[in-house]
Amino acid sequence: MRKKEKVQEIIRRLDEEYGTDGVCYLDHENAWQLLIATILSAQCTDARVNIVTKDLFVKYPSVEAFANADLKELEQDIHSTGFYHNKAKNIITCCQCLMERHGGEVPKDIDALTALPGVGRKTANVIRGNVYHEPSIVVDTHVKRISKKLGLTKEEDPVKVEFDLMKILPKDHWILYNIQIIALGRSICKAPVPSCENCFLKDICDDYNKKTKGKK
Repeated sequence: MRKKEKVQEIIRRLDEEYGTDGVCYLDHENAWQLLIATILSAQCTDARVNIVTKDLFVKYPSVEAFANADLKELEQDIHSTGFYHNKAKNIITCCQCLMERHGGEVPKDIDALTALPGVGRKTANVIRGNVYHEPSIVVDTHVKRISKKLGLTKEEDPVKVEFDLMKILPKDHWILYNIQIIALGRSICKAPVPSCENCFLKDICDDYNKKTKGKK
């Protein structure tokens, strides 16, 4: 199977298995809430972030409220998400920058987003794809790991993985691919022990085929 045909088949099966609704796993009502939730999600489960933000967004109901937050108090508010010292500092300085440079609005330009404290390409693409519906590929741990297993990239660096996927995935599936692969990574292709025998992609997965070939 040629790579183009393989990608089309992967997309077809992902659509069939998980649908094409593309619902973001982080609870939010607007761009700034998703921005903060995504910062909090680093090295933390979406489920835990959603528990924390439920009260957090009531206590801090605006970008301005976060910009004026007390650092120590915010650290306690987000303590359970881990790495709370850096996250609290980044959230406050990020919101201060939003107030100073963008009138409290979250920009959709990739360069403007990545210029914000604590915002890398992954976070920026979450915002662009889910809020502004700009074609964007989000490379998190699931996407990086599973894309390599499938043979869609050989890269380790998330930015290089992103550009590899941009070349081969249809634009209308860029943000959807991330959501679908997260679902696959949580249910079947788990780290460190994937349930390969139960995977609907096993026959076209490079990693699985290498493993099974080695056993013959």
